[in-house]
Parts: sequence; structure tokens; C-alpha cells
Amino acid sequence: MTALPQITSRASMRIAAPALLAAAMLMPASAQARPAVVELFTSQGCSSCPPADALINEVAPRDDVIALTYNITYWDYLGWRDTLGREEHTQRQEAYAQHFMDRKYTPQLIIDGETHMPGSRQQASRKAINDQVDSVEGAGALVTTPTDDGFAVTADATAGSQTAAVWLVQYDVAHEVMITRGENAGETITYSNVVRDIIRLDDWDTSKPLSIDLAKDMLMEGDHDGCAIIVQQAGEYGVGKVLTAARIDMALMN
Repeated sequence: MTALPQITSRASMRIAAPALLAAAMLMPASAQARPAVVELFTSQGCSSCPPADALINEVAPRDDVIALTYNITYWDYLGWRDTLGREEHTQRQEAYAQHFMDRKYTPQLIIDGETHMPGSRQQASRKAINDQVDSVEGAGALVTTPTDDGFAVTADATAGSQTAAVWLVQYDVAHEVMITRGENAGETITYSNVVRDIIRLDDWDTSKPLSIDLAKDMLMEGDHDGCAIIVQQAGEYGVGKVLTAARIDMALMN
């Protein structure tokens, strides 16, 4: 499907209660590379999307990939209102469209904020994901540390200074949706890592160490069962190349 007119991008901001100290580890400090971030912009009303949705179902369990599903809203007029669609997802995709100086479309797969392609092309998309996993840099690993009241998120300063947006992404691990109207009428589609909220926590000057305290109440608020942190070049539109990323182990807060 093709794009509709531009929608102004918006970053959601929240402030976590101060309290905690930062320290050590998400993955061994030795050399395991951080996971690649794969973002799919999809729609229940788009007949081209199910193969891309299936691809995300395939890669979502991988430790070396953070796969995220964003259901957009601009195809709702075609006869089926996307039950997982959020305007914030459409706005994030629009920000990427402006960043890439390109149109937005579904299903759009964005890999580490650097490249995009139709996610329906499963073989090419699978290869692009694997190539990115193989080439991703291990430097600048993001560290998430459980504390008495949540998590501390830290990263070392990097050479040179740039502005990076720090995002908290809250998602559901799985949703199964029966679609009764529109282009996918009669289909039951499973969606993995469905984004429920995306919160811009901070803008980080990468020449300085990063330290953010996330309160448990903030992490647990809302309808979701998974969380991840994404740090990416902010650029003009708040999105860009992913610098580092990490999951937050929600089980450690129970």
C-alpha cells in the first residue's frame, strides 16, 4: 500500500521518579554484540502485511534481535479499524519517512533505523536482518540493572558528541486477531511484540555517560508484558541510526 499525506511526528515524554543508582549488566561486558532492532509498521487492513507479520513472529524469539510491531491507523478507512492501531505508531513511521526522505507504506520493515524495505519480501528481509546481526557493533553496550524499585539504565560515554533519543518501548509478546472485514476478512493473524506505548525518556549527549532510573511503577503501568530500551540518533525528527538497545527483564520485578 502507498502513503497518505504527512502526519507531524510527536515524541511522548514522561519522567521517572529519581531514586536509584546505576551499575552493571545486560549481556557480558566481553564482547557479545547488542541486539539488532527490527521495527515493522503493519496494518490489519493491508493484504500485503500478513507475510511480514509472520516474519516478525519468526524472529521475535531471537536473543540477537529486538523485533517490534507497530500497527498504524491510516488504512482504517478501508473497511476495518485496526484493533491494535495507534496514532503514535503512525507518527513514528512518519518521522522515519521524513528521516529517510521517502514515503511511508505497509508493510515497512526498518532495521536498526538505517535501512527500510517491504517486510512482505520475506527472503530479502530475513537476509537483511541476519546481515545486520552479523555486522552490529558490540561497543557502547546498554546496561540494565535491577534495583529495589525498578531498573537503572547506563551506558559509557562514546568518542565524539551527538544527540541520541532514549526510548522506552512497552509491548505485548503476542496478540491473535480475527479480522472480519476489509482486505484480510476471514483471516486470523498472530502479531508478536505489539507496541503498546513508546516513551521518549531523555536526549543523551553521547560524549557523557548515560544514567537513567526507571521506577517499577512506570515500567509496570499499562497493558503490556515486555519492555525494551532503544537509543538512536535523534536527528531532526527524533529517529535515526540505532546506537544501542536492550530488553528489560520484567520477571525480575515480580
